[in-house]
Amino acid sequence: MIKEMSMEDKLEVIKSFAEEIITENELKELLSTKKKIIAYDGFEPSGKIHIAQGLLRAITVNKLTSIGIKFRFWIADWFAMLNNKYNGDLEKIRVVGEYFVEVWKACGMDLKNVEFIWASDFINKHPEYWETVLKLSMNATVQRVLRCGQIMGREESASNSSAQIFYPLMQVADIRHLEVDIAQLGMDQRKVNVLAREIFPKIGLKAPIAIHHHMLLGLQFAETNLEGVDRKIAMKMSKSKPETAIFMTDSKEDIARKFKKAYCPEGKEEDNPVLEYARYIVFEKFDEIIIRRNE
Repeated sequence: MIKEMSMEDKLEVIKSFAEEIITENELKELLSTKKKIIAYDGFEPSGKIHIAQGLLRAITVNKLTSIGIKFRFWIADWFAMLNNKYNGDLEKIRVVGEYFVEVWKACGMDLKNVEFIWASDFINKHPEYWETVLKLSMNATVQRVLRCGQIMGREESASNSSAQIFYPLMQVADIRHLEVDIAQLGMDQRKVNVLAREIFPKIGLKAPIAIHHHMLLGLQFAETNLEGVDRKIAMKMSKSKPETAIFMTDSKEDIARKFKKAYCPEGKEEDNPVLEYARYIVFEKFDEIIIRRNE
């Protein structure tokens, strides 16, 4: 049973993990006026799952469900195929998607209030999805859509496949057809959520509220001249840099080895992954950390 909470209390729960809310006033109105609120995130099944995708995602989702919000996970198997994961083999992609779900179960995600929806199953049953994609494409320039290329983990390039145009438009269509109030994704997905907010009013739809969560840093400092969100994306934990990421299947020895090489300068809090993991993961579960030093 979820206890009754004020709008202000619910907002504080969301602010405890949100790095950006677009917009806070819209969110306040939603929390004040609507009983059944639905949030969503999509994930592309690919590779091993690290703690940002596993532990931190479970913590964040549980915060939302604790205030009465239902959560829908879009298992983006067709999107993984578009991104050429596992050479586009949908059977392998599906196995990885099922593995992700099992990891979240092990992390204690509140599955009573979470629904998992496979993109391929849903789209095959709802052909009107493609009409939405067409309408979206008529209301966005190619250049505007290509600027969302980061959501695929790629920079804009003439050599990229035309899937880079389909992918963002389909992700915007997901928001429409999953009938969600809140698009709750990482900061690396903000461009496509902003695109949805720009286009939806043009085709007679209510723009979704976007809540973007923090992206955990990789264990080693990443030199970059980028700024703002682009800098955060460049420095985030990434499975493509396995020695800077902690995977859910890492052994105790693996974790110790990686932490020994972690960027953790004395007296420096900014861009410090060790302190970040304490803040976003450890202190969500424990009240203290005891550090024993050799005298």
